[in-house]
Amino acid sequence: MEYEAPARRLTSVEARIDALAHSVLDRLPKSGIAGALVEFSVFGLKQGWACLFGGLLLALILATRFWYPAAMPLARYDFLFVCALAIQAAMLFGRLEQVSEAKVIAIFHIVGTVMELFKTDAGSWSYPEENWLRIGGVPLFSGFMYAAVGSYLARISRIFDTRYSRYPPRWTTLALAGAIYFNFFSHHFIADLRWLLFGATAVLFLPTVVHYRVFRFRHRVPLLLGFFLVALFIWFAENIGTFSHAWLYPHQSGGWTLVPVTKLGAWYLLMIISFVLVSLVHPPRRPKEAAQQKARHKAGLDMEIMSRNR
Repeated sequence: MEYEAPARRLTSVEARIDALAHSVLDRLPKSGIAGALVEFSVFGLKQGWACLFGGLLLALILATRFWYPAAMPLARYDFLFVCALAIQAAMLFGRLEQVSEAKVIAIFHIVGTVMELFKTDAGSWSYPEENWLRIGGVPLFSGFMYAAVGSYLARISRIFDTRYSRYPPRWTTLALAGAIYFNFFSHHFIADLRWLLFGATAVLFLPTVVHYRVFRFRHRVPLLLGFFLVALFIWFAENIGTFSHAWLYPHQSGGWTLVPVTKLGAWYLLMIISFVLVSLVHPPRRPKEAAQQKARHKAGLDMEIMSRNR
C-alpha cells in the first residue's frame, strides 16, 4: 500500500524537509534489495528525527560528564536544565515541534518529577552531584528525561503517520495508565502488582496493530512489540545516563555496572503511561481503509434510516 503523509501532520519546516527529501529519494529504486535499503534508511533517519530532543539531551549528559569544567559558576545539573529549556525553546520557535508536543513535554516533566521525588526519597536511585535548581534531592533537569520519552512518542505519531487497528476503548487505557502510575508508588508499601498489570496490558493491547508509513509504503507491527522495542532503547539510554553519573542506582555507588535487565519491565510499564498520555494529544486513528469503510457503512445506515422514514 502506498500513502502520502498528510501535510497537516508536519510542521512547516518538516514539510519543506519532506519535500526536499522526496525530490531526491523519488529517483531511487523502488523494489528489490536496493528499494528495501532505501526504505530502511528512511526509517532510521525518521527515528533519529523523532529522537531529536532526547538525543540532544543524552549527548549533553554524556559530554558534560567528561568535559564540564569544575570552575564553572553553574553546576552541571543546572547547566543541563538550562540547556534542556533552550533546546525546547529552539525546537518550538524553529518550527521543529508542534505546540501540542510542547504541552506533552510539560505534562511529562511534572509527572516525572513527582515520581522522582518519591523514588529518590525511597532510595531507589540518587543524584550524586550538588546543584541549586532542585526540589529536595531531585535536580529539575531530571523531569526532562521523562519528557524526552513523551517527545519521542508524540513526534513519531505524526512523522510516521501512525494508525491503529483494534485499539481498545480510551477509558480502559486511561484506567490502566492510572493503575500503573499508582503501582510505581504503592509497591513500596503493599504488594507489587506489576505482573497483574502486565497481564492487563496484554489483554488490552494484544489485538492492537500499529500501521506506520516510512517512505513509499506502510508497514505494521504489533503494538506490544513496539512498546518493548522502545523500552529496550530507553534501557540503553539509561545505561548511558548512569555511566555519565547523571544518576546512580544503589548497586552502582561502588563503581559503574550495567542497569539490571529487570528494569526493562519498569520501562515497559512506563511506556504504557507515556503512550496513553500522548494519545490525549494525538488520538489514535484507524487505518485509512478502515476509516473509509466505517464512513461508507455509516452513510449506508443513514440512507436506510432516511428511506424508512419516508
